[in-house]
Amino acid sequence: MEYNNTLGYYDNHAEEFCKNTVNVEFTATQECFLSKLEKGSYILDFGCGSGRDTKYFLKQGYRVDAIDGSKELCKMASEYTGIEVRNMFFQELSEEHRYDGIWACSSILHLPVAELAEVMRRMAAALKEHGIVYTSFKYGTFEGERNGRYFTDMTEETFAEFLGKIEDLKVEEQWTTFDARPGRGDEKWLNLILRKNRRSTDYK
Repeated sequence: MEYNNTLGYYDNHAEEFCKNTVNVEFTATQECFLSKLEKGSYILDFGCGSGRDTKYFLKQGYRVDAIDGSKELCKMASEYTGIEVRNMFFQELSEEHRYDGIWACSSILHLPVAELAEVMRRMAAALKEHGIVYTSFKYGTFEGERNGRYFTDMTEETFAEFLGKIEDLKVEEQWTTFDARPGRGDEKWLNLILRKNRRSTDYK
């Protein structure tokens, strides 16, 4: 399965990946997300990578759970953040009405679009009423393996069409940015804030 190849990529390149992402300036997007939450809200960092954002949210006084599918990234993120980062797949999310916000930064984009729909329904179920999701995708219409990892790219139009299958989430805000990492400034990203628009039925 190509998604497992992606996890293998992160296990094999964990140290390099953390070095390239842990100090990236991302405050504007982090603060946009936090501005929609009450202080001390409960956040799930869904695919936390290096733990950069988890650590930021903790420092700002929020409660945070963090997960990642890569065992090696979990080890490094646990050490960096000072909390236990759980090793689990996105498809294993089973909490219901637990989180005020889910932060899925450059993470669920690694799912094939068919699996992405199921995972986003699980995310909606895990949110409290009126909770929010931040997520981001590389900008475009490509789906498949690229540079050793699986990607599902999105545009405003393709994401709107996709989200029509997810009854409980609506786009509240969307914007495009260019990659913040050195040497990657020509890569465009679609950023989204989604709002849980009604009480979801528990995910079964």
